[in-house]
Amino acid sequence: MYVWPCAAVLAQYLWFHRRVLPGKAVLEIGAGVSLPGILAAKCGAEVILSDSSELPHCLEICRQSCQMNNVPQVDVVGLTWGHVGRDLLAIPPQDIILASDVFFEPEDFEDILSTVYFLMQKNPKVQLWSTYQVRSADWSLEALLYKWDMTCVHIPLESFDADKEDIAESTLPGRHTVEMLVISFGKTL
Repeated sequence: MYVWPCAAVLAQYLWFHRRVLPGKAVLEIGAGVSLPGILAAKCGAEVILSDSSELPHCLEICRQSCQMNNVPQVDVVGLTWGHVGRDLLAIPPQDIILASDVFFEPEDFEDILSTVYFLMQKNPKVQLWSTYQVRSADWSLEALLYKWDMTCVHIPLESFDADKEDIAESTLPGRHTVEMLVISFGKTL
């Protein structure tokens, strides 16, 4: 459990857009140490952090991060991607879903998108703000996004000052190839 390079890039994107965050409902999936979600909470968003319900130590890390960063108002819930359970059903409509490097293992991609799709049914205007580290040219979300009726916009890192080897004095992004995506529901309303 540590801050992944993608978390620093997503946090930079949040900081760049911090003026839109106050009062927004924000859910971070696969939160881990929760840097993006905690930053969103510090910027005035109403945040829920989530990680696997099958990994209680991950949920405890989320809680500890909230405690150490003085954001006791942040809820922590267990969600297992691809499974509709009580906690997923209880999540209210969200404005923004954060996902930092959750597209890690290709076998999880569809479960992640099916969970996001379920959340998009509650608010079709929700956006998934996601960063991922390019690990293989063979891995692509495009076909799955089409299947789940989602659209994707690639956000150039230089558009929010995240194209440097160090962000906010952190060398975490380093020489990793990180992509920033904004994914939306494809249906027109």
